[in-house]
Amino acid sequence: MEKVVVNETPIRTSRNFRINNIVLENIDLPENSNKFENVEIKKNSCEVSEVKPDVKMVYGMSRVFEENIEKNYNSSLKIVADKKDDVQIDFCFDDDNLVLSNYLEIEANSNLNVVIRYVSNTEKQCFHNGILKLNAKNGSKVNVAVINLLNNVSLNFEAIENTFEDGADVNYTIIDIGAKTSVSNYYSNMVGQGSKNDLKTIYLGTDEQVKDINYIAELRGERTDINIDVQGALKNHSKKNFKGTIDFKKGCKKAVGDENEYCMLLTDDSKSIALPMLLCTEDDVEGNHSTASGKVDPEELFYIMSRGIGYNDAIKLIVKSRFNKILERITDDELRTEILDEIDRRLD
Repeated sequence: MEKVVVNETPIRTSRNFRINNIVLENIDLPENSNKFENVEIKKNSCEVSEVKPDVKMVYGMSRVFEENIEKNYNSSLKIVADKKDDVQIDFCFDDDNLVLSNYLEIEANSNLNVVIRYVSNTEKQCFHNGILKLNAKNGSKVNVAVINLLNNVSLNFEAIENTFEDGADVNYTIIDIGAKTSVSNYYSNMVGQGSKNDLKTIYLGTDEQVKDINYIAELRGERTDINIDVQGALKNHSKKNFKGTIDFKKGCKKAVGDENEYCMLLTDDSKSIALPMLLCTEDDVEGNHSTASGKVDPEELFYIMSRGIGYNDAIKLIVKSRFNKILERITDDELRTEILDEIDRRLD
């Protein structure tokens, strides 16, 4: 593949910003992959079955990536939860499972907690192209955690699409630490009255990693509520693009939308670009957005180091303290420890 344009913003901005999309060069999408064998599913009562992928998305990564899953998927699952349940799905890459083109569909009719974890047990390059579709039914309460711990030579592409019915309450926690290039697209179609979406994300970029994040929420129902909070840190030539769009559609009276993104620049050679956008065709709504980046507070660093803590360990403490509120949403102690250990390792 020569070039492919992915992760486009819903509306175009100035070309000078260089953030409307990301152009991928010299990336070959795998074909005819063998079945991905290293999938572990932990659940109680919900139904899990294989399903033919419905790859068409409102936004998504790009049509090229959708077609790649449609033609070459090697994992395709549907989860139906009619009563309260906890589900964890682990996709573990190894030397015999280096390519994952997966589709995951979730239908939540009740309360549901879902953890989706991607991890590399190999030093070879892994490739992940995934679609996650969530349908949150009337009055459902859903918590989803998506955790990317792939190694630093891997490629990760994740497109998420959510549909909200009346009173649906959905919380997402996205931990984006791994992969050389990690591109994420997140879309919420908030059609249900009184539906809520709380999206919190942590990203960490080191060693020339690239993070391209594109979050889009369309508020259509009355009294809908979206909150987006993104916290990140970059070092060593890493780069991040953040695009966050909250679109208040006609008819979403009394809707509320907030988005905030902050990037901690740990070295001078890292680069952060952010584009928060509010779009509106409804008068009776409330929308707020903010984005910022900055270096570590020298006074805070001095205070910690004056307690006998070395520079690197002090930086780790500062980064993890900023991430802590979001990490607390990972309720599994072992999983949270794994994430913290990975942050420490990458900041060494």
